[in-house]
Amino acid sequence: MELIVCDVAPGQVELERDVAPLIRMLRPGLGRGEFAAFAAEAHAQGLVFTAAYDPRGRCLAVAAHRVLATSRGRLLFVDDLVTDPDARSSGVGSHLLEQLAERARQVGCVRLELDSGVANHGAHRFYHGRRMSIVAFHFAHEL
Repeated sequence: MELIVCDVAPGQVELERDVAPLIRMLRPGLGRGEFAAFAAEAHAQGLVFTAAYDPRGRCLAVAAHRVLATSRGRLLFVDDLVTDPDARSSGVGSHLLEQLAERARQVGCVRLELDSGVANHGAHRFYHGRRMSIVAFHFAHEL
C-alpha cells in the first residue's frame, strides 16, 4: 500500500480534520476544545503528530511522539499510535511504526518506546508482532 507520511502541526487544518478524530478514538475523554489545547501545549513541549494518508488523501493512522533524553539513553517515545478501524491489519500501522523507528535512528535514539493500556490486547498483539518487548510497568497515581 502506498502511503504519504507527514507531520501535522497546530494551526494546520489537518490537525483538527484528520488527526484529532483518530486520537479521540483512543482518548474518548478528550473533547474537541481539550484536544486543541492539549495539542498546542504538547507541541510546545516537543510532541510531533505524524499522519499516514492513502493516495486519495484519507488519513489512515496517526502517531503522537517525541524525542526524550533519559537515563536509559535518547529515545523516541510514542504517546499515541492509532489506526482507523477500517484500515487495521492492512500494514498501515506497521508502516507508520517503521517510519518512526527510522526517524529515531536518524536523530540518535537508542530505542523506540511506548505505553499500551493493560486491556488493549489487540495493540499488544500488534506490538509483539513487531518484536517489541514489555520492559517495564508504568505506574500512575491520580491527583
